[in-house]
Amino acid sequence: MTRVTAAERRSALAQQFRVDSVRMSAAAKSGHPTSAMSAADLLAVLVDGYLRFDFDAPKNPANDRLVFSKGHASTLLYAIYRAAGVVSDDEILDYRKHTSMLEGHPTPRIPWVDVATGSLGQGLPIGVGMAIAGKHLDRVPNRVWVLCGDSELAEGSMWEAFEHAAHLGLDNLTAIIDVNRLGQRGETMVGWDLGTYTARARAFGWAAIEVDGHDVDAIDAAFADAIATTGKPTVLVARTLKGKGVAAVANENGFHGKPLDDPDAAIAELGGLSDVRVEVAKPTVSARTHKAASTLELPRYEIGAEVATRKAYGDALAALGAARPDVVVVDGEVSNSTFAETFAKEHHERFFEMYIAEQQLVAAAVGLQAVGWTPFASTFAAFLARAYDFVRMAAISRANIALCGSHAGVSIGEDGPSQMALEDIASLRAVHGSTVLHPCDANQTAKLVAAMADTEGISYLRTLRPATPVLYGPDEEFPIGGSRVLRSSEDDEVALVGAGITVHEALAAADELAAAGIAARVIDLYSIKPLDVDTLRIAAEATGKLVTVEDHWPEGGLGDAVIAALADIDEPPRVVKLAVSGMPRSGTPAELLAAAGIDAEHIAAAARVLVADPVRAT
Repeated sequence: MTRVTAAERRSALAQQFRVDSVRMSAAAKSGHPTSAMSAADLLAVLVDGYLRFDFDAPKNPANDRLVFSKGHASTLLYAIYRAAGVVSDDEILDYRKHTSMLEGHPTPRIPWVDVATGSLGQGLPIGVGMAIAGKHLDRVPNRVWVLCGDSELAEGSMWEAFEHAAHLGLDNLTAIIDVNRLGQRGETMVGWDLGTYTARARAFGWAAIEVDGHDVDAIDAAFADAIATTGKPTVLVARTLKGKGVAAVANENGFHGKPLDDPDAAIAELGGLSDVRVEVAKPTVSARTHKAASTLELPRYEIGAEVATRKAYGDALAALGAARPDVVVVDGEVSNSTFAETFAKEHHERFFEMYIAEQQLVAAAVGLQAVGWTPFASTFAAFLARAYDFVRMAAISRANIALCGSHAGVSIGEDGPSQMALEDIASLRAVHGSTVLHPCDANQTAKLVAAMADTEGISYLRTLRPATPVLYGPDEEFPIGGSRVLRSSEDDEVALVGAGITVHEALAAADELAAAGIAARVIDLYSIKPLDVDTLRIAAEATGKLVTVEDHWPEGGLGDAVIAALADIDEPPRVVKLAVSGMPRSGTPAELLAAAGIDAEHIAAAARVLVADPVRAT
């Protein structure tokens, strides 16, 4: 019997991947088969010779991680699963059906997929987070392999990843660039100029290897070099043909995102159906287990003391790190303002500086949680907007990450509007399954930080720059989805609803109203999503009149959340919504709150009008 060489086996496997990609997209009548066909040889060599992965224990931290940053090449990933024997031939032909886990772009509905991809430019930054865990936290000899498309190298997030991976010495990270030259509408910016890609990568501190992406022996040698490289990450820059193997589409523009016109002829040209099997090697090292958690001792603040909620975030985070060995923190080079530096000083081995690279910041958190860590990521709330697509995709990844945005709203003062997050509540509320929290005092903040560590999905904590009075005792509890009624009586004529800085303004307004003979209920709506609907409805029934006040634009924030929660009441209350409506400028916090119409004086004035004439007030 003729012995099949490794090169012959891998070439046959690559052809099978191409055939299966054609078959899947033909059955679905959609997909990106030509994008999968270009990278088939690269992945055949990887899974046959280098990947270490236990399909029976996909969450084992000792596993290699395989990320398809070019998620539209999903048919290639699913073809690998068939060859590995973990999905059947019938299952791959259900590709893109509503009942199938094999979606158009990979998601963690599939047990062997760590993160959702498809928004280009995200896989490599997430891979950085995974590689950080492997090298600096788990300290296991696994590798992170990221398949990238050449088109996505136009994304700035890719170069954030290049920069950070080199800075952190992530020699356990290998990027595979499938340079097939053709994007969705034509040639990419660089085309087949592999030298430009390698020069850029080397300038960022990477080892870069140019390779013929269809020469399995050359690919094998390149992977071996990548594994042997120490002290820096490696990128394979592979020249490939989009649609490789089928003359009608190979290196031809206009076939991106389309099934082949004649799939039967293409399959025949590729050598026909086959059933090549690959035994993906399993890791040879043991999995990591975290040390047991100890008793959490949160910081305690005296009622009446003035403490910024951002400082309480840092204090609580450090305490959480002491109790929870799985907690890790990343920050966007503002840790002395977010107070994440408190954690960094006490748990430096679990703190990672992401510098001014907010996309990499969130991506690192997503990567870290994918391999079993509990990440907190902090920066100025305004700058999280740069990473919004990463947050959106994190929800699709079913990721559990905690975000903290400090310096929110006009209350930051003199820095001016470029630093003022005024849309963050709206944007984070819109994320699927998210939790949005806005504490008003230090003890409340500490309890919410602890709760976030066990909250599923994307949780967001909005903290304040200025110090605010501590209103609550350190032993009080603040469940997510709750609120606090700070003032109430049977004679209440209006309810004032705020969060964060506006709680303090609402309390002052209630004092002013009381002096005028108007009883006002004050509600601290610290959990904006999920919302304490019951407390709001009780207030609506008791008073029939609400003033919501927020240090945020009018659209999509606390006021809109309250109105939506009360929309189906038979007799809905009259609601006056106070928010920042004009473009702010530099000034003191007091000046800016007054200019925005959300200070105590304006709240009281709105309440007086509402009580006197509820119809005219709205």
